[in-house]
Amino acid sequence: MKRNLLKGFTAAVSVVTAVALAGCGAASNTTTGSTPAPAAGTDTKAADAGKPVKLKIYAQYADADTKGPYDYAVAELKKEMPNVELELDVQSQDDGQKLKTYAATGNLPDIFGVALDQIEAFKKSGNILQLDDYVAKSGFKDKMQPSAMNTLTAPDGHIYSFPYAGNEMVLLFYNKELFKQAGVDVPQTYDQLLAAVKTFNAKNITPMALFAKEKWPCVALYDILATRLEPAGITKLDKLEAKASDEPYKKAAERLSELVKAGLLQKGATNTNYDQAAALFHEGKAAMFVNGQWEIEAATKALGDKVGYMYYPADSAATIDKTKYAFSGGGGPGGYAVNPKSKNKDLAVKVAEFISLKYAEYKYTQKGSPIVSTKVTKPIEKQFDPLMQQLANDIPKITSMTSFAWGLGNAKVKAALEDATQNLMTSGYTPEQFVKDVDAAIANAKK
Repeated sequence: MKRNLLKGFTAAVSVVTAVALAGCGAASNTTTGSTPAPAAGTDTKAADAGKPVKLKIYAQYADADTKGPYDYAVAELKKEMPNVELELDVQSQDDGQKLKTYAATGNLPDIFGVALDQIEAFKKSGNILQLDDYVAKSGFKDKMQPSAMNTLTAPDGHIYSFPYAGNEMVLLFYNKELFKQAGVDVPQTYDQLLAAVKTFNAKNITPMALFAKEKWPCVALYDILATRLEPAGITKLDKLEAKASDEPYKKAAERLSELVKAGLLQKGATNTNYDQAAALFHEGKAAMFVNGQWEIEAATKALGDKVGYMYYPADSAATIDKTKYAFSGGGGPGGYAVNPKSKNKDLAVKVAEFISLKYAEYKYTQKGSPIVSTKVTKPIEKQFDPLMQQLANDIPKITSMTSFAWGLGNAKVKAALEDATQNLMTSGYTPEQFVKDVDAAIANAKK
């Protein structure tokens, strides 16, 4: 599945969903067994007294991936406070423009889904509630996956939303059958990867399919190599803490250029879209494929037990174990936020936390996805596919995460990395030019 498909949602429509929420205030946490302490507020007393309370929520509700977990959360909430009614406004596919309009006109719903860019914008305008005290009282941090704490806290050190989506990962998929046919072992080091590329070409097998018409997979492939030398990968460049001329980043560019010149990619890679690159891999014409973990379902459907994912080849044999779980990919703060001007602010916080926990619970137990921010102890109903189970086992072992290109915060560095890495997919662009272009952007960003 392409990333842009995962990010898409339907056009804005409003549907009203009556949701019963039961109980005496605090949303119960079935994932840990703890009960959040109630926050003070007249809205909680109204709920406790059984008086009808209506909350508006702006949330994703477009397809099975978004309707399923939301409906599940609604059903669970119905058991908690039957006097509360949720009015659902379906999130638009507009990069947050409708939500920003709501904020500008003073019409923000009580609860709304946000990403980091909305958090940053709404902080400045006073349109998002800081949740630090609420999180401290409810113990929400203890419900988080340790490897996903970056999805909870914003860059300023404060909390503005309850996350449910965990960190996504760049995976290096491979066709086990093609590797066996070519007599190639799964490479564990860069030198072995380079040798594998040469062997596949000698046997007229495309070593790797890459949809390099999109820039983010180019950045991801570069980051895979960079993380073997510096676990922070491209995030250090983004934060202006390193330069492309520093040894790890220069060496990664040199290695990527060397692989491309050795015939790593299919012809015309920078004119190849996802569907075309995926077809090469799914049809057994390419030995490797770079994409996010969301590719697992499609690749498994096409190749069955022939598909696997390898750990990124290390710098050398001596560093295999040390860097094995340094992953490219990542995530950021986001999830359900609360309008600070809500008449039922404290209750809205409880509902937002509850929904985020149940949203993650559904994805983990019924969708077979371990990519969630919060811990889930409820038994799994849909077993993970073998690759997803491998990933579920790997997630607690992850030692570091970087970022996808779309998660980079410095616009100048992001643009330079996207252009420069895409150019590295062609033989006419040198590592020296890569270093010059990216360092120029970093210097410009520091001004």
